[in-house]
Amino acid sequence: MASYKDIHGTTVRNSDGNLSGAKTGELFYDSTNLDFKYQHPNVVASWRTTSPLNTARDYMGGAGIATAALAFGGETPPVTDVTESWNGTSWTEVNDLNTARRYISGTGTYTSVISAGGDTSPGVIDNCESWNGTLWTEVADLNTARRMTVSAGTSNTSSIAFGGESPPTRANTEQWNGSTWTEVNDLNNARERFAGNGTVTSAIGFGGSDPGYEAHTETWNGSTWTEQNNLNTGRYALGGAADSSTDALAFGGGTATAQVGVTESWNGTSWSETGDLVTSRQAVGSAGLNSTSALVFGGQNPPAQTGITEEWNQIRDIGAWSTGGNMNTARGGSAGTSAGSQTACLVVSGYNGTTVVTNNESYNGSSWTELADVNLARGSTAAGAGTTTSALFSGGDYGPSPTANSESWNGSAWTEVSNLNTARRGMSGIGASNTSALAYGGNPDPPSVLTNTESWNGSSWTEVNDLNTGRSSMCGAGIATAALAWSGFSPGPPTNHTAGRVLNESWNGTSWTEVGDLNASRTDTSGSGTYTSALTYAGRNPTGRLTNVEEWDGVAWTETSDVSTARDDAANTQCNTIANSILCGGQTPSVTAATEEFTSTSKSTKVLTD
Repeated sequence: MASYKDIHGTTVRNSDGNLSGAKTGELFYDSTNLDFKYQHPNVVASWRTTSPLNTARDYMGGAGIATAALAFGGETPPVTDVTESWNGTSWTEVNDLNTARRYISGTGTYTSVISAGGDTSPGVIDNCESWNGTLWTEVADLNTARRMTVSAGTSNTSSIAFGGESPPTRANTEQWNGSTWTEVNDLNNARERFAGNGTVTSAIGFGGSDPGYEAHTETWNGSTWTEQNNLNTGRYALGGAADSSTDALAFGGGTATAQVGVTESWNGTSWSETGDLVTSRQAVGSAGLNSTSALVFGGQNPPAQTGITEEWNQIRDIGAWSTGGNMNTARGGSAGTSAGSQTACLVVSGYNGTTVVTNNESYNGSSWTELADVNLARGSTAAGAGTTTSALFSGGDYGPSPTANSESWNGSAWTEVSNLNTARRGMSGIGASNTSALAYGGNPDPPSVLTNTESWNGSSWTEVNDLNTGRSSMCGAGIATAALAWSGFSPGPPTNHTAGRVLNESWNGTSWTEVGDLNASRTDTSGSGTYTSALTYAGRNPTGRLTNVEEWDGVAWTETSDVSTARDDAANTQCNTIANSILCGGQTPSVTAATEEFTSTSKSTKVLTD
């Protein structure tokens, strides 16, 4: 028999306690605790916001999986017949239902759906339609007209529809064979506005109202319904995904006091709470296979309907933040530069709680060292770019007024160079060195904001194409030819300085394009990475200063591990990989010198018998 060494290329190492530097999955022996141990990555389940429906609505039908779904009917208001198809990236309008309706259910794949019942406002109907991937066709009606049912099934020829209201609230279950509906055994608990899915032989239904906020769960074995353990949070008008009676996800809905984002996972025996929706809401549409893959779209978070779409990502490695060495001078509103590593970055100038300072400090991964000061002290987020030996520092303010001043760093001293074309504070800056940088946004005098973008070639600034939305106090990542600009402040409705923005734009070296928004609005945030892989952390919005962190994968933002200390106005050190992200200084609300470092994959040590 092959030994552990033969298989893995190494013997089992002995360690006095946990083995420092152990690789993922590597077995070692803890001689102190007399245990065999190994390490594994920590993972998280989470929702992320993606492209919205073209038509915002609630109480619609949904069918399919997380990467190929159909949304149909609903209320905008008024009731609508709109049908949209999801390809995993965006929604496309396709042929409408024959009869506009809300409170509709449906099941199947995005090319083979059977819809059941609904409400034409005000009439409850028994009408059913079948989708073949191109058109809806009227088919045989339900035996009992009703709305707010739940459906389960795999295609437009195999389905069950259960529960609902006509009135009264119903427990009826009917089975569809492709041509007719047949009454079968009823639910144990009559209810409406609940969720579920599965197949005609293995289905699940949960939540709902009768008329309260139900937590009931029932499973179907092809002939009868059986009561199971309840949801942890009773609610109605929620969403659900399931492929059978043993694997499901419940999300969103309404309780007696509010719309919720609560998400629970079903393992066939009990419900466990997991990561909440980004946007709490009820009356949603949903699709998905099971607890590992789901889609939620539309719904309402009064007073209006929404088109927001979120995807569920069950297994994703999560990073962790740890404490680093404190800066010598506590401050906020500083500029930052990085060589692509949290072991080599600069923090330049800023506000120390009393005045702006000229201090320039370098970090080596454990401690900060004072270097030659900048010539002009300034705060309010000047733009930084470059590395610890080749950096650029531009804009900001040095009192009541913004400046256009730019300085270049050669590793030992700052030298004045050509000014920006437009003096401003609160802008973002990115770049690879003191000869290649980009500066964008900002404000010349509050509350006005700028769209201006300028490119630096080592000797002068040139105006290039503007941002689509003017903002200040935003964040950015990338290089002069491929960058991101996200968050920030734009005055007036629908946001204000405190609320911030969720906007995100991508720069291709020529122009800016709007791309996937952040999940949480914010201003005065920090970040790192590239235009296809970035991290944003901390900042503030109406809830106060944030610990919230989001990761960008080139398509959408996903919530990930929070920083330890809520703060805003920290230095934007722009590490060129998210694995090297570092958070320095800022306001908590007092100015701080604290540093936190990010590790992209955190690990836990487990005993072999766990």
